Amino acid sequence: MLNPATPEFVAALNLPQGVHKETTEAYLTEPRGRWKGQGIVLAPGSTEEVAQIVKACHDARIGIVPYSGGTGLVGGQMLEDGPAPIILSFERMTKIRAVFPSENVIIVDAGCILADVQQAAMDVNRLFPLSLASEGSARIGGLLSTNAGGVNVLRYGNARALCLGLEVVRPDGTIWHGLSRLRKDNTGYDLRDLLIGAEGTLGVITAAALKMVPQPAGIGAAFMAVPSPEAALDLLALAGEHIGDGLSAFEIIHRQGLDFLSEVGPEVRFPFQDIPDWMVLIDVGLPKGLAPDAALMNLFEAASEKNLVTDGVIAQSATQRDAFWAVRENIPEANRRIGSVSSHDISLPLSAVPEFIAAGAPALAKIGDFRINCFGHLGDGNLHYNVFPTQGKTRADFEAERPLVKACVHDLCHSFGGSVSAEHGIGRLKVGDLLKYGDPAKLAMMRAVKTALDPQGIMNPGAVLEQAIDT
Repeated sequence: MLNPATPEFVAALNLPQGVHKETTEAYLTEPRGRWKGQGIVLAPGSTEEVAQIVKACHDARIGIVPYSGGTGLVGGQMLEDGPAPIILSFERMTKIRAVFPSENVIIVDAGCILADVQQAAMDVNRLFPLSLASEGSARIGGLLSTNAGGVNVLRYGNARALCLGLEVVRPDGTIWHGLSRLRKDNTGYDLRDLLIGAEGTLGVITAAALKMVPQPAGIGAAFMAVPSPEAALDLLALAGEHIGDGLSAFEIIHRQGLDFLSEVGPEVRFPFQDIPDWMVLIDVGLPKGLAPDAALMNLFEAASEKNLVTDGVIAQSATQRDAFWAVRENIPEANRRIGSVSSHDISLPLSAVPEFIAAGAPALAKIGDFRINCFGHLGDGNLHYNVFPTQGKTRADFEAERPLVKACVHDLCHSFGGSVSAEHGIGRLKVGDLLKYGDPAKLAMMRAVKTALDPQGIMNPGAVLEQAIDT
């Protein structure tokens, strides 16, 4: 059995001043308000202090819940039931440890906020390309632990693809000094990739060596109205032919997202006077000698000849490009204000996306009357397929239908060969989904890894996998 964290346990640690934090509501709630945490908050200021805390928890068999920016949407940072854990916050570990511009490498503490890492890269004329709506509060440790995606995966890959090395405190309190800057290293198992995406269940990330890339010489963006998701997919292929590796992001947006922005805010400037049912936001970054606006205009003209677009607006300045992205980045906030019945972070084979979208609404209509806001990263097949109450009602009116809605969307996604967790992780919300849809052999290997590395079961207990041992 796991034991509860107590004030007496914390006092015996004899930690430096500032490590023991008041356990406020900020540590116990998550963005959607569906999870309520518990525990005692400790915020170490160094890897050595993390190791001290983890070793003590290991010896006392006390659970540890890593807490990064608190922006996770699947309950990975909250433990509602069972013995109270130590909530291990990384808010004080925010150092940029080293920057190597000639190597395109930056080494940072796990508590660094993503926007600060982006700025540190910009300060040496480089780009750290991981980008998502919560970048002003999300921290590197959590982003790596969930293998976060965001809008630039099409060009630069997930968080995993942007990491060269890790420093990790293992469940017994020992430190793995794996902050390698090597691009090639075939000396055994790739432990870095094992820890990335593990959601704190195999160890605690304390620092990372991250890849930077050169700043594009020219950047640009365009909104293009498309007649259907099928046309959007064809436009994506055409954009690849015209722009190649310069294509940074390709987002599909349904008008429901803009209707929500009109209904509840935040207030943004819409790209079209008459809002189309479907539109795409395209972002490009090109080397010297190539003009982004010309490339986007050539793409629009070629797409028009193929009847793939019905309207378009190309950003004429950095300010207008930012305004375009403000539309996309504020849709999640509008969603939060409306309050979803059930939200889904799914991925599909690209060619299956249009058919899935066409099948989704009729399937959900058999359960009830809903509004669907479908948007996301079409370039990598990741949709945020969120189901909302009709106007005049709230999500509380549909609590009984919520499990049915979730099962409907996830069953449909699985039938198309998709994943029910594209970029937000499993957390605690989707543990049952992993059991339902996961390959038995994969689950067996995952349980074996968990038991081997964390035999006490103290690391983020109940996240990703059901409790495999008596805790």
